[in-house]
Parts: sequence; structure tokens; C-alpha cells
Amino acid sequence: MSETILLYLVLLVGTTIVLAILFKAGAERLGIPPLVGYLLLGFVLQLLDIRGLLTSEVVLEVYSFLAELGIISLLFRVGLECNLTGLLRQLPQACLLLVGDVICSGSLGFITAYFLLNLSLVASLFIGIALVATSVGISISVWQDSQALNSINGELLLDIAEMDDIAAIILMSLLFSLAPSWQQGTEIKFLPLLETIIGPFCLKVIIFSTFCLIFFRYIEQPLTQFFERIEPAPDPMLMVAGTGFVIAAIAGLLGFSVAVGAFFAGLAFSRDPHAVRIDASFGTLYEFFVPFFFINIGLQIQFPDLATTVGISLVLLSAALLGKLMGVGGLLLLTQGGLSSAALPGISMMPRAEITMVILQRGRDLGTWAVSTQIFAGMTLVAIATCIIAPMLLYPLLKQWPQLQEVEA
Repeated sequence: MSETILLYLVLLVGTTIVLAILFKAGAERLGIPPLVGYLLLGFVLQLLDIRGLLTSEVVLEVYSFLAELGIISLLFRVGLECNLTGLLRQLPQACLLLVGDVICSGSLGFITAYFLLNLSLVASLFIGIALVATSVGISISVWQDSQALNSINGELLLDIAEMDDIAAIILMSLLFSLAPSWQQGTEIKFLPLLETIIGPFCLKVIIFSTFCLIFFRYIEQPLTQFFERIEPAPDPMLMVAGTGFVIAAIAGLLGFSVAVGAFFAGLAFSRDPHAVRIDASFGTLYEFFVPFFFINIGLQIQFPDLATTVGISLVLLSAALLGKLMGVGGLLLLTQGGLSSAALPGISMMPRAEITMVILQRGRDLGTWAVSTQIFAGMTLVAIATCIIAPMLLYPLLKQWPQLQEVEA
């Protein structure tokens, strides 16, 4: 690679970082999630790329690499922010809601894609699993503004959302292993499938889980304390991030997605209060890498694809909104009663953002036979729409039902 090309790449990456900050600030002023700004930035850069510089092989490789680091950083942060103690406290009720939520939102997404839109089996499965995930961070700010996050419903919302993401990531890993078997449209028989796909997958899960368990219990805390002792911040943060990247790479080498490895690496450090405090320093790396994941997605969305997927997006958007409202809100209405107590968590679970886009991107990496450019563009519009609709519904509802703002003693 010549020095001129390197300088051009440095200029391009630097410009992208500055523009990402500006687009994030603009999105926040408009009251929409930053990821919408990042997606829009990638789309705008692609529209302005008249000479095709951004689509050159070298540039695409650099952006893909930065996007991969963005995925790892994103999922590592999700795992790091999981409150395992709080999750276990409400585990029985959360599990019941999780099963209903996964079945309802996932099935409704699959049925809509496969039977109503006549999409392929693999594409419909990716859509169904993508709609299982929740980006509760979009709704949390509304609950915080209304001082309702510490209520019983607020804590339950956080627990279900965490379990949602875990379930979606596990299902994504399984589908990622099974999808190639369906590529040719051949008949799948259970016993050969069990022997060639599911069996090795479960073995890899056992190996990786054992490694993570050993790391969680015997290595993580001494390692964190060692680096804190020999060097002040931010070196411990760099050790945490580096370890997360290593575990993500190990997961990738075992045949999982690096996103899965990064998520479990975050879970490993979430149990350690010292590591969680380091998360404030990790935020700098997070803010650097994660925008590239969404910008890279925006670069891949073609304007003609958007024009032809509006109808598909509207149908899938209906499934996305109803799936959470019925799967979470409907079950709460049946088990607890009270329309307000049921409606708020259901609406709060509607946003789909980070994990949903990771799942779709992983499917697109398999090829257009798994997730086509039209489906990818359509689901991107769905994700953006859910992130805008949910807060718009939550603000007036939380004001209307002040009894939900009672904080637990």
C-alpha cells in the first residue's frame, strides 16, 4: 500500500470521526438515537461518493475492519452493563415474560416475512430472530426523565430486555451454524442435521462456556486487580478491552460470531465491581469504534433499494411493534392486570437497534441468499422507525399514569 493511499485513508477516517460527532449531536438535539445519525451519515457519504472512492477495495477493507471492532465494542458493552444479580432476583417472572416475548415477537416476524411477504426460509428466520432483540436503551432515557426507572416495572423492563438480548444472540449463533445447510434448498433430515450441525455446535458451546466459566471464576478478578496495581488508569481499561477482543476472536475461531464472544466477555467483567468502574474509561473506545459499525451499514444501503422496500418495511414494522406489545404487554395484562402497567413495558420493548442490526449484518455477511440488499435496507428502516415511535408514545403515557413513577422503598 503506497504512502499516498495511507494518507488518504487517514484523512478519510479522521473526517468520518468528526462528522460522526456532528451527526450524533444533531440526532440528540432532535431527540432521536445517535445510531440513526450514524446510519444517515453512512448513507449520505455513499450518495456523495460520485467517483466511487468509498467503494474501492482498500477503503471497504478498512471500514469493514473498523466496523468489526465496533461490533465487538458494542456487544462487550451490552454484556458489561448486564445486571446479573438484579436479573436473578426477578428471574421467575422475567423468564415467563421472556418465553412469551420470544415466541410472540419472533414468530410474528417469521410468519409475516415467510407467509405474507413470501421471503425465503433463511431470510425469514433472520428477520424473526432480529425482531426478538430489544434496544431498551432507547426507552430508558424516557423512564429516567419521568423518574420511573427505579419502580418495579422499570426494573422488570431492564431484566426482560437483558434476557431478550441474550436469547437473540444465542439464536443468532445457532442460525449462523444452520443457515448454510439451507442454502441449496435441500431437504433437511433431523438425524444427519443433529450429527453434522447441532452436535458440533453444542460441543463448541460446551467448550466455549467452560473456557468462559474458568475465566469468570479464576482469572478475571486477579487479572483486573493485577493491572490496576501495576499501572494507573487507563491501562486497566485497556486490559479489559484487550481481553474482550481476545475472547471475541476465540469465539470466532470456534465458529461463533465475534459478537457472541464479545458479549460473554462483557458478562465476565460485569460481575466484578472493579471492572464495571473501568467501564467509564471504556466509553472512549466505545465512542470511537461503534459509530463505524453503523456508518458501514449506511454505506451499504443503496437508494434504489430503499425506494423498493417501503412496502416491505411497513409490513415488517407492524410485526415489530405488535410483537413486543403482545408478547410483553399482553402477558403482563394477563398475569398482573392493569392496562397501564402492561402497556408501558410493551411499548418500551419496541425499539430495535444495535443487536438487531448486528444480526442482520451477520446474515448479510453470509450472502444475498441469506439476507438480500432489499431486506437489509427494509429492516434498517424498521429499526429506525421503532427507535422514533417508541419514545413518542412513552412520553405522554408516563405523564398520564403517574402511579407508575412510585419508587420502591
